[in-house]
Amino acid sequence: MRVLIAPDSFKGCLSAIEVAEAIERGVKLAVPDAVVDKVPMADGGEGTVDALLVAIGGKKVPVMVLDPLGRETESFYGIAEDGTAIIEMAAASGLPMIKTEERDPLHATTYGTGQLIRAALEAGSKHIIIGIGGSATNDGGMGMAQALGVKFLDANGNEIKTGDGASTARVEDIDVSGVMSELADCVIDVACDVTNPLCGDTGASAVFGPQKGATPELIAQLDAGLAHYAGVIARKLGRNVIDVPGAGAAGGLGAGLLAFTPAKLRPGCDIVIEATRMKERMAACDLVFTGEGQTDFQTIYGKVPAGIGGVAKDLNVPVVCLSGAVRSGSENLYDAGITALMSITTRPMALAESLKRAATLLERNARAITRLVAFKK
Repeated sequence: MRVLIAPDSFKGCLSAIEVAEAIERGVKLAVPDAVVDKVPMADGGEGTVDALLVAIGGKKVPVMVLDPLGRETESFYGIAEDGTAIIEMAAASGLPMIKTEERDPLHATTYGTGQLIRAALEAGSKHIIIGIGGSATNDGGMGMAQALGVKFLDANGNEIKTGDGASTARVEDIDVSGVMSELADCVIDVACDVTNPLCGDTGASAVFGPQKGATPELIAQLDAGLAHYAGVIARKLGRNVIDVPGAGAAGGLGAGLLAFTPAKLRPGCDIVIEATRMKERMAACDLVFTGEGQTDFQTIYGKVPAGIGGVAKDLNVPVVCLSGAVRSGSENLYDAGITALMSITTRPMALAESLKRAATLLERNARAITRLVAFKK
């Protein structure tokens, strides 16, 4: 019996790797000689590097960068065996890197993310995957661009040294003559799972600003700054980024990557499925497990179970989604290739207990499902 295990993380509980290992234990209890292929999944946020390195092989490379508030800190990127660099912006410019009372999107910068990209390019990477979930920033990728050699000038022709949310409103000219030449020969895939534009009621500032510490007054200021910044990009570089779906991701980092690098924004799950050769790995399997912390009506819109279901549907392979909770609206996944949706909780229990017992519950459910499938075979 061949089993593929490809889950997302259970946010705040278990990493994707830990979820996969728990399911594997259950499979092995049911069928000790089962051939198991573990492919931890991610959507571009925290854990993307670890998940991909486990799935396709490689190592982490430590890099000293500036955190969102400009303090030096140790970060990392992944380098796969084929030379692909894997970056998660959360490791350099992420919200978890700063204390709640320090959140300040007006002065936070993506410069550290640019330093990770620079390090990967200098190491010779020709293909970079960048996950842009979990940012603490709202600078439109201005800091990132500065780290790659872009210069921003104010109305007096002076270089703006601070690439942050406040600086976007001051930009009047852009000098890309010093940008890293290595960018021209690099393929950059950006894992982006939102379709928010850069500005407006559904833009970066309005939708994501509050969780980063922005008040209503500050949201208006940040939004106006990004709109001005996008206008300068359009005039000086001929690139319209303000209305592109996904440009508002990560405080506008999506827009910055589109403007200053050869990046393409793509659904994060699609990138991981492609990088891990999911279709090839799944073709020979008898059973597939996927899962996430909570499965609901949103899962169909590009989350991991939907992506795995799509591959399984094409191959006519049964796939079971094990989740901490299965909510109303998740039934649409049946048409997307998921064979069965199952909550791992076996009785009413408090959230704290379910979180504590998640690994055991995953193992128990995987064992039962594997026994059922093996018996049928």
